[in-house]
Amino acid sequence: MIIKKINATVKTDDENPRLLLFFSGWGMDEHPFMEYLPEDMDCMICYDYSSLSFDTFSLMSYKHIRVIAWSMGVWAASRILSVHHLPVSESIAINGTPWPVDDERGIATAIFRGTLDGLNESTVQKFRRRMCGSKEALNLFMEHVPRRTVKDLHEELRRIGECSRDVYEPYFTWDKVYIGLQDKIFLPVNQQKAWEGNNITMIACEHYPHTFWAELFKKRIHE
Repeated sequence: MIIKKINATVKTDDENPRLLLFFSGWGMDEHPFMEYLPEDMDCMICYDYSSLSFDTFSLMSYKHIRVIAWSMGVWAASRILSVHHLPVSESIAINGTPWPVDDERGIATAIFRGTLDGLNESTVQKFRRRMCGSKEALNLFMEHVPRRTVKDLHEELRRIGECSRDVYEPYFTWDKVYIGLQDKIFLPVNQQKAWEGNNITMIACEHYPHTFWAELFKKRIHE
């Protein structure tokens, strides 16, 4: 896993006690999200889940950590935060589940396998179109497209598939779950099945909720 730390432009002290910890989706890096990050706290963006190694040493100084996870990042965060006990003030999951490859609670096994087996430049772009949902949203995404190779994305997806076969029942508790009604990647019906009993809000968005990032990221943590 790669973790990029972005220092805020405004700090409350020499050491900012607040952190936004964002687990992005498959195939991502920091570039699609930089314009949405808050300016009143430090930020960390996690991506590339070919490994789930996570060093918490650099997080020890924070008193308030706001966790947001999207897509495959929901699975990665659920795995990681269930074993690393951090001072999480709020946790939000959007358009993902703790079960990344699951016929009822995640992405259907056949679809996941077909995506992995047929991955190339053309199919990556097709995935991005489905992820964004419209030409306008895709064009906006492509202005800040992740700087990663198809080979890199294939390895990440392969490792996610392998890890998803582990017997795993998460016990990290999410405070809030958002499900996009137009999500074509993690189908809304599967997300609802996965999150039964949780605090769910249905929102009008595609899998990549480009109109919703600013609202999610810029909410302040009240000390």
